[in-house]
Order: sequence, then structure tokens, then C-alpha cells
Amino acid sequence: MIHKKWLVFAFVSLLMTAADAQYQSNWQSLDKRPVPEWYRNAKFGIFIHWGVYSVPAYSPVGNYAEWYQHELKSGKPDNAVVKYQKEKYGDQNYYDLAKYFKAELFNPTAWADLFEKSGAKYVVLTSKHHDGFCLWPSKEADRDWGFPWNAAEVGPKQDLIGELFKALRKTDVKPGLYYSLYEWYNPLYLKDPKVYAEKHAIAQMKDLIENYHPAVLWTDGDWDQTDTTWQSTRFLSWLYNDSPVKDNIVTYDRWGRGVRFHHGEVYTPEYQPGVDFKGHYFEESQGMGYSYGFNIAENATDYSSAQSLILELSDIVSRGGNFLLDIGPTADGTIDAIMQERLLQIGKWLYVNGEAIYGTHPWKIACQWSGGKRDYKTKAKESLLIKQTIDPDSGYATKQMFFTSKADSLYCILPKYPDNNTIVINDVSLNKNAQITFLATGQQLSWKKRGNGIIVTLPPFNPNKIKITDAYVLKVAGVIR
Repeated sequence: MIHKKWLVFAFVSLLMTAADAQYQSNWQSLDKRPVPEWYRNAKFGIFIHWGVYSVPAYSPVGNYAEWYQHELKSGKPDNAVVKYQKEKYGDQNYYDLAKYFKAELFNPTAWADLFEKSGAKYVVLTSKHHDGFCLWPSKEADRDWGFPWNAAEVGPKQDLIGELFKALRKTDVKPGLYYSLYEWYNPLYLKDPKVYAEKHAIAQMKDLIENYHPAVLWTDGDWDQTDTTWQSTRFLSWLYNDSPVKDNIVTYDRWGRGVRFHHGEVYTPEYQPGVDFKGHYFEESQGMGYSYGFNIAENATDYSSAQSLILELSDIVSRGGNFLLDIGPTADGTIDAIMQERLLQIGKWLYVNGEAIYGTHPWKIACQWSGGKRDYKTKAKESLLIKQTIDPDSGYATKQMFFTSKADSLYCILPKYPDNNTIVINDVSLNKNAQITFLATGQQLSWKKRGNGIIVTLPPFNPNKIKITDAYVLKVAGVIR
């Protein structure tokens, strides 16, 4: 028989443990957790949307192909996705398509090598999207759907997360996971979201954390329920206090209806490149095309150019954020050549100019504008930033350079080579021994004071020496202010 004093001791110990926990189960406490330093220094990551939706790999251009099941189930008979499904797969339903998701050409080592060459410092793989199909052996998925609904049991019959993580851990690219909290048509979710959250979502996330030790956990699908239903603060307090990744895990802001952009470690704008958050850390995500999942309806003109993506990266980092660039592999496990080309070109630029990106901090201003109007209005996917930098409309201003900083150095990222080989940098003072280096060639540049700034002279453009032309970086060492 247990003595009463031991029960009292155990109860008091439990209370003390809860009280001593570094992070309590509320936003006031959780929001105090700093963003891990490795992530602040990383700046550039790769998003991967891959699953059963990669089999049809279709949506009308401008929509998300990974929402195929939702469009199929909720669309009218004349819906383009409904028509496509009927023409391509006859009477088969979405769940039947899992058998075609074979990943037979998936080469995790080749993926990891590509990501490392791209200059990305972390990867975020979709462990499970809103359709509920898991890329790892999840007993909760099979149990609550009532049939095999994970990649270890159907389709590839592999632990795709485990295979990719194993390959990534042989590089300097950190492996991370996306996880959708809800599932559109999960029977348990439709019956009782609270039970689903406890028995399915929380259980799966703990499984992922304890078995794969991801560097980031990118939650989504939160908006259908409150953070109370999702038990978000309770889960996060466990994650930050007691999980095997408690010290270095990065989390985001999609934890329940109304939470996004208000609470959470990293805010997640999506195709919102101009949004700022007054010093709160953020990560802008975008697809290379319009869709995150691979979409066969998109052609070359629907993809952002490598130059546009490099300018997006520079713009986002100058404003204090990270850039998460998405790719969508095909159902057989290959990464489309146009996506590979974009990643490799970004990597070549970062190899030369990466010190202006990695480990930097915002300068006192994000960019320097020329004179002219700034109220650009455009609907084209990449034309806004391109127009603001290298192809302005008549009478409109341009962003002449983006700024980042590190110690006493200022980095000036120029979208285009300056006319007459000179550039004026406003509102900056240098000490008398200051040096300005052109990173493309390693040359020391001459400069002189001009008003409240400086004027810098670059060498005449020589394509034999300047081979990376997507953007140009000046390192200004010896900045006073």
C-alpha cells in the first residue's frame, strides 16, 4: 500500500516539474522562445511537395496541384480537375491513385547532392499533406482511414522520410518536415476533430519528432479549428521542454484559427513577398511555378527565372527573413530538369556571393530606391520585383540595391551592373581604412565621399571575369554608420 506522504510528495514533485519547465503551455511563454541561431544564419531552404497528388500532377495554371483531391471531391462536373480525372483514370477514385505513386526512380543521394549544390541550408519535406497520405510508416494513418494510407504500405513501399533524411545527414543540409494538422476527408476528423487531434495529429507529430529528429516542423492545415482543439500550446511546450530536438527545433505560426501572424516562432507569408512583420522573424515560401506540387499544365513561362529567385532571396534576407523555395518532384521520384537548373544556378550565385546572405542581419534600411513612382501594379507572377529592379516602367523608381550586414561590413546587392561603372551608396560613412570588394572578381574598388554617402567605381564589365550575372555584390568593410 502506498503511503499518503509519498502520494503528496509525488504530487508536489509533479507541480514543481511543471512550474520549473522553461516554456509553459501558453502563447505568452512560448512566444519568448528565441528562433534558433542556425536557422537565422541559414536564410535559404527548399520546400518539397510530394505525395499521391504527384500522380495526376494537375491543376489549371494558377492553382495548387496538391489540392487535387479537394477539387475532385468538391468540384462540379464541369470542373477541370473532375474532367481530367475522368479522362485519365476513368472510374478510379483518388485513393486508387496511391498505387501509381511508386517513386521507382527516387534517388535520395542525388536529391541531397542537388540540394547541397543549390546552397540551401535546410529542407522541408511534406510528411503528409491535407489528403492524409503519409510518407512514413504511420499506424495512425492506416487505423483511422481503415486501409493502408502510407508510403511504406502502398505505392513506393518505402519509408521515404527515412531514406531522404539518411542522405541529407551526410551533407550540411538540415532535414525538416512539413505536417498538415487536418485532413480533408479523414473519417475520424469528420466525426470528432478533438479526438482526431489527440489520437491522430498529436500522435503522428510525436512519432515524427521522436523517430526522425527533424530540424524544423512546418505545420499547416490549422485554420479549420482553434489552437485549443489542436492542443497546440500543450504540444509546443512538450516540444520545447522535453522532446529530443528541444534545443534546436524551429517551428512556425500555423497552429490554429487566428494564430497565424500573431503567435509562433516564425511567421509564414505565402506568395506575399512584400509583407513585413516589424522585426518578427519570417519565412516567405513560394513555388518555382504557381503550384507547390508538380503541375504538368505549367510550362517554362510559368516558372520564375533563376535571376528572379535570386532577387527574391536578396530582397527577403534584406528585410530580415528566410526564403523557402518549393520544388515538386514527380510521382516516379525525379525532379524536373527546369527545377534542377534553377537550383543549380542559385547555388552558383551563392558560391560566389553567399557571404552577403548567410549569417547576415538587416541593415538600417532594406534597399536603396532611385527617384520616381513606387506604386507598381501588376498581376504577373514575377514581374513586380523584376520591374522594381531591372525592367522598370517609364517614370517609376527602381530598387538600386539591397542591403545586408555582418559585423562592421555592409553588403550591397546590385540587381544590375551600374551605368558608367559607378554607383552611389547613400547615407553611409566609412573609416579612412575602409575597403570595398567586388565579390565577383575579388577586386578592391576605389571610392570617395559624396555628400552623406559614397561613390564607388567598378571595373568595366568584362564577361570573361564576371561570369555570374544574376546580381552583383559589393562588400563594404569599415562602416561607421
